[in-house]
Amino acid sequence: MVRWEELSRTGRELAARLLGGLRARLGIPDRTLRSLRRRVYEIIEVGRGDDRASRIFDACIIALIVLNIAAFVAETVPELAAHYGLLFRIIEGFSVAVFTVEYGLRIWTAVEVPFLARLAPWRARLNYATRAYLIIDLLAILPFYLGGLLGLDLRVLRVLRLLRFLKLSRYSPAMHTLLRVLRNERRSLAGAGLLLVAVLLLSATGMYYIEGGAQPDKFGSVPQAAYWAMTTLTTVGYGDATPVTGPGKLWAMLTMLFGLCILALPVAIISTGFAQEVGRRDFVVTWSLMSRIPMLAELDAKEVAELMPLLRAHDLPPNVEVVPHGSQGEAMFFVAAGQVRFKTGGQEEKFATGDFFGVGAMLDGDRHAGAFVTMSRCRLLKLFREDFHRLETANPAVATRIRTMAQRRRDARASSGQV
Repeated sequence: MVRWEELSRTGRELAARLLGGLRARLGIPDRTLRSLRRRVYEIIEVGRGDDRASRIFDACIIALIVLNIAAFVAETVPELAAHYGLLFRIIEGFSVAVFTVEYGLRIWTAVEVPFLARLAPWRARLNYATRAYLIIDLLAILPFYLGGLLGLDLRVLRVLRLLRFLKLSRYSPAMHTLLRVLRNERRSLAGAGLLLVAVLLLSATGMYYIEGGAQPDKFGSVPQAAYWAMTTLTTVGYGDATPVTGPGKLWAMLTMLFGLCILALPVAIISTGFAQEVGRRDFVVTWSLMSRIPMLAELDAKEVAELMPLLRAHDLPPNVEVVPHGSQGEAMFFVAAGQVRFKTGGQEEKFATGDFFGVGAMLDGDRHAGAFVTMSRCRLLKLFREDFHRLETANPAVATRIRTMAQRRRDARASSGQV
């Protein structure tokens, strides 16, 4: 039997030969191809808001997604479908073509993602393709191709076109924050879900024994009673199944009270987590932002996942004092975009995209010898001292790397008295 490793190696070799042959036929040098791939990555990757081409690309994709959703909704109206059916089909075909090219470009440029660059190209692309947003991108175009291959107009596949709406989450910081809240609170939400299931079963079982004899057509089994229990716990109450006995009505009242308490738990968990996330961040920290900082771009995907929740992000206009003169060094800052000026006495230093500052005072617990002021619109990532120590406990290797690079910075500037 041929082993999977041999098949995988053969497939990679075949793909490399095909790509090499295509480049040779087109006469494209490897250096030019890599430069083109890098530029495409910078354009299509979210977080490049200071790139005009990236802004135009994002705006076009968002407009196309909104147009798709509007066309899908309008197509369900018989009168509109009869008069504008051809237009709707043109929009669908054009959108699928654009989304397919977009998906292919994202897979092609996956090797440019800093945290995947150290992997083999095929593994980097496979790793990237299994991420949530890429799966959403694939599901957004899959119904069109499946419908064409099967030769059927399957309604379930047409409904899957609504998944294109989820592509908007790529461009929404609020959606990023909400998804992060759901991930962070998954254990609490799972506990609330188990509690809901327990109450549902208890309520259905009680009603089965109380009302089963009086109304066997509605409460003759636990599954039948579970339908009533769910509509009652969720306060929907269709009224198609109601208790008629005194004990049954009493049990229904208790079920209603339990429903109010149980359903309030997940709402409270999500709202509290969302409020905390919004309070901690002005915008969402993404891989793209972190990749602009050489110190962080050297980390692998696992290390980035551990560090990302600890960073606080700030979007600041020009001429804003980030760190006042003489303030306590409670955090270090990474410059994801823009420039920051440091003034102390007659000395001045500038920190551009990719630099970091304030680390010396943070590690030593000293006060800053000068003020840090934004020179342009800046995106800063802030790491508090407490979070840095938390990172040291969770992943000493990452914290040690930051300490080492920070020590080099301090040693190089010790003679000038700068931070």
